[in-house]
Amino acid sequence: MFNQNRVLRRVAAVVSISLVAGCGVFSSSAGGGGPIVVGTTSAPSTLDPAESWDGSWELFRNVYQTLLAYPNGATTPQPDAAKTCAFTDSGKRTYRCELRPGLKFTGGDTLDARAVKYSIDRIRTINAPGGPAGLLGSLDRVQVLGDREVVFRLNKADATFPFVLATPAMSIVDPDDYPARSLRRDESVHGSGPYTLKSYEEGKQAELVRNDNYQGFADRQNDAVTIRYFDDSATMVEALRSGAIDVTYRGLAASDIVALQSWNSTDLQLIDGVGADINYLVFNPKDPWAGIPAVRRAVAQVVDRPAIAFNVYQGTVDALYSMVPAGLTGHTASYFDVYGDPSTSKARQILADAGITQRVPLTFWYTTDRYGSETVKEFRELKRQLDGSGLFTITLKSRPWKTYVVGYQRGEYPVFGRGWFPDFPDADNFIAPFVGDHNTLGTPYPSPVITGKLLPEARAENDRGEVVEDFEKAQQILVNDARLIPLWQGRQYIAASDDISGGEQALDPSTIMMMWKLHRKASW
Repeated sequence: MFNQNRVLRRVAAVVSISLVAGCGVFSSSAGGGGPIVVGTTSAPSTLDPAESWDGSWELFRNVYQTLLAYPNGATTPQPDAAKTCAFTDSGKRTYRCELRPGLKFTGGDTLDARAVKYSIDRIRTINAPGGPAGLLGSLDRVQVLGDREVVFRLNKADATFPFVLATPAMSIVDPDDYPARSLRRDESVHGSGPYTLKSYEEGKQAELVRNDNYQGFADRQNDAVTIRYFDDSATMVEALRSGAIDVTYRGLAASDIVALQSWNSTDLQLIDGVGADINYLVFNPKDPWAGIPAVRRAVAQVVDRPAIAFNVYQGTVDALYSMVPAGLTGHTASYFDVYGDPSTSKARQILADAGITQRVPLTFWYTTDRYGSETVKEFRELKRQLDGSGLFTITLKSRPWKTYVVGYQRGEYPVFGRGWFPDFPDADNFIAPFVGDHNTLGTPYPSPVITGKLLPEARAENDRGEVVEDFEKAQQILVNDARLIPLWQGRQYIAASDDISGGEQALDPSTIMMMWKLHRKASW
């Protein structure tokens, strides 16, 4: 039978967010001392940190460096490129970091305080659509004091700012190699992380080798990792079974997970943990139909989440009734509280009260190569449910992720599907990224009560247990607007050959895998 005795693990909610949601790496191609070969269906959309607020971070964590990160199982940010970091005032508006001495980029240039300021300022200057500038809303300016001291002046109290600095979006780049006002478009990386990007073929593979200039907390257990990008789960799992790759992480289809659980083999292991990734629908307020609140609420009233979880995902995900996942402080089942079980009659009444008696035409968009092979089945199930109510006529359209992103950033889609892997394990990160004029959705979502009152109040509080009421109110606003409709919360599955170790310790609280943790048992 499948070897599950030591690898089938249930972990506490916050730890599991950090433990099994991330990007991946595991050990080598079949045999000896070759690179660890990892398969995933989640290819980077860019190699430039100033453009990315998505799964590209999975690569960034391992080839770039940030001031703070999550060493040794930490659940709060700790120094990496920095030697020390701390707020220096009681109002949480001045944050100071001192860099480690002797830091260098892979090309040999010095990584100093000027490079840190350049990297952060560059994100805001470029302000890429759907990019990470939205994470820096509380930042006023960055100051450099000497070669190794950086001071961040905030425009308001923000206890989550250290978490922001720990995201791969804040990767430090070499000022000599990255334009200050435009994105870098070649397929090279000049960072200072544990690995150097030796070669990169878009959509195919990335080769990582040990960076001899690296100074940080990572204790590398391997010398090289090759990440192979697959279009679908079935092909990826076949590569795992044949020994062509050693590990799979993000993108395993439910059917493949079920098959792996029952596969009669002692050569593979499956790691299973509660995740914090969520899947949701986004409604474009500029669309003639999706912009009508009653239409959005009627959709929310019809959608059958358990049917999606079990009919499509075979119980490998859980129905979700809030944008904040279960297991995080501040989670509420707000959508269930308002809408209850799916009801066509209630949805019909919602539309009738708004004067809508005809079938509502809506086009739902999804990506074909980002969130796993079940995505198309999920949207077909949504179409079945909504068409079957007699209240909607749903048209389905899709694109590969690379062009899909461009489409939603331009506001082309009436309704579209997104997934979210958290930047950090706090309810703030499941609300703030989706609201405001600059957000990860690419479509402005003004919500002055959330952005002007509730989030600032919560960010001024160090004790995150004291911010529950603020987040409950924010979630209620999201329910009332129904601009975002949560569908499910993921579980995290990693399949690997049985000679791979380190997977249980390799994932940090930002759902990203630290590739350097992985190694072969034979190498002990």
